[in-house]
Amino acid sequence: MSGHSKWHNIQAKKGKIDAKRGKIFTKLGKEIAVAVKTGGANPDGNSKLRDCIAKAKAANMPMDTITKAIKKGSGDMEGVTYEEIMYEGYGPAGVAMLVNVLTDNRNRSASDVRCLFDRNGGNLGANGCVSWMFQRKGQIVIQRQDGMDEDELMMKVLELGAEDFAAEEEVFVITTSQEDFSSVREALEKENFEFESAELTMIPDNTVSLSMEDAERVQKLVDKIEDNDDVQNVWHNAEFPEDFEE
Repeated sequence: MSGHSKWHNIQAKKGKIDAKRGKIFTKLGKEIAVAVKTGGANPDGNSKLRDCIAKAKAANMPMDTITKAIKKGSGDMEGVTYEEIMYEGYGPAGVAMLVNVLTDNRNRSASDVRCLFDRNGGNLGANGCVSWMFQRKGQIVIQRQDGMDEDELMMKVLELGAEDFAAEEEVFVITTSQEDFSSVREALEKENFEFESAELTMIPDNTVSLSMEDAERVQKLVDKIEDNDDVQNVWHNAEFPEDFEE
């Protein structure tokens, strides 16, 4: 079955996680703490927290760090209220971009994101200007291992409720609806599958193929935005050249 996301893009994201692990852990910790504040500290009764923990584990966040984030959300964040905001705009070459933010200061975040777009060849737009081009989906990436039967895995994940299964050279990419993400992920966890990544994401309906020059410009903007402490995720519909390297 055809996939909605190129492994190159997923691999590039993983490379950035490896390179900026400390900062990524801080952002994941904030996401976990917010999930705890909104739904409680028990993962059994808080599906959002379960999803956050799975995402953190896939990024190799240590369990004691995850536990500390849960405890922080349980009692050590009084006086700090984070607001989730989605900014929308266009990057170089007309690439549609969504910027997901958790912030305690809406004005600061809006100013920072706008400046980053303006200074790096982009244009921050109004709410709704590009979000209609994306669908919220679950995405689970499993590294290929010796002895894995591709057809057997495909049938398994489809029976579990996945919407799509893509076999790439190095990984299998499983796409689910937002509603079925947790149940599919948990069923695969019980069978001891290890994930390269497991998260709710925004998947574009169509992509924009980039030249090498435009790819460099888009990647520069993405990197600048992701470096902002308030930014949790950046999603876009760029399709990078196969030989593009960050």
